Amino acid sequence: MTKADIVNEIAEKTGIERNDVQTTIEAFMKTVKGSLEKGENVYLRGFGSFVIKKRAKKTGRNILKNTTIVIPAHNIPSFKPAKTFAEGVKKKVAVD
Repeated sequence: MTKADIVNEIAEKTGIERNDVQTTIEAFMKTVKGSLEKGENVYLRGFGSFVIKKRAKKTGRNILKNTTIVIPAHNIPSFKPAKTFAEGVKKKVAVD
């Protein structure tokens, strides 16, 4: 499912104009991204959490050049689904 599919489905279910739904979804994504960039996690009860995971410095290998490189410590965004959300997906996918 793409962002356009989500916008169309929400517009159909709610009767809200497609452009208004798209603006709202864009604002939501921008807000989540901005919060994570500031180092703040985002918690959506019943859906999941957008959190920042810290990756430690490590040594990597370039197998083509047969050299080692140091990958610096960095942060990455991650999504952790809520327990009920994950269980619902497991049940639906297992049945289908």
